[in-house]
Amino acid sequence: MNLFKLATLLTITAALAGCNTTDRLANIGNAPALNAIADPTTTAGYQPVRMPMPEAIADTYQANSLYRTSARGFFKDERAHRIGDILTIMVTIDDSAKIANTTASSRSASNSAGMGGIFGAAVDTLTDGAIDPGSAIELDSALSNRGNGSVNRSESLQTSIAAVVTQVLPNGNLVIEGRQEVRVNFEVRDMIVAGIVRPSDIQADNTIPSSKIAEARISYGGRGQITDVQQPRYGQQAMDAILPF
Repeated sequence: MNLFKLATLLTITAALAGCNTTDRLANIGNAPALNAIADPTTTAGYQPVRMPMPEAIADTYQANSLYRTSARGFFKDERAHRIGDILTIMVTIDDSAKIANTTASSRSASNSAGMGGIFGAAVDTLTDGAIDPGSAIELDSALSNRGNGSVNRSESLQTSIAAVVTQVLPNGNLVIEGRQEVRVNFEVRDMIVAGIVRPSDIQADNTIPSSKIAEARISYGGRGQITDVQQPRYGQQAMDAILPF
């Protein structure tokens, strides 16, 4: 049954790869086509954006005042503080780690036993030298183990991304999440930042460094032709998952 499932999976994969190959061969020598300007709400797969939003507050006016209560007034703090607000995250990662470990161990043991005679005969009466009762029982053992390991890692990333406040915790901390996609030709760069921040850590210009994010989840990668070339082929990935050696 497992072999049948594997054969089915390989057949479907080959069919999909064949369709992709046909499309790529048909577009050889042609520049990527531009999409026509159209109403985005009428395109297939369109879904309206749904984001956490604060409760609506009815506008009221104070006596002898020109400004409503919901206005982003003169001296109001513009830093993010409620659900739906946006703040900018300054992502800065520049760290490195270098670890080297060496382990070596060895052990040896030797045991021997003998007897003064064999079947009642003294040792000195055996003149042919074929039997040595002194080494009738002898045990030797040895064990050796050696291991080496090293880690040399370095990451550097500096960019910025806007995030949305998705939740306000009971203690006032803000849960934020930001996603960004940038496509250049046939390569898409994806970036995701999520975590928890303190409102007091948000600077006056409504920005916060990534080092101030608790439970930070930062993902930076890509997908497209370049990323596809860097990945093993589907067949190789399937064989790597199946073969035990």
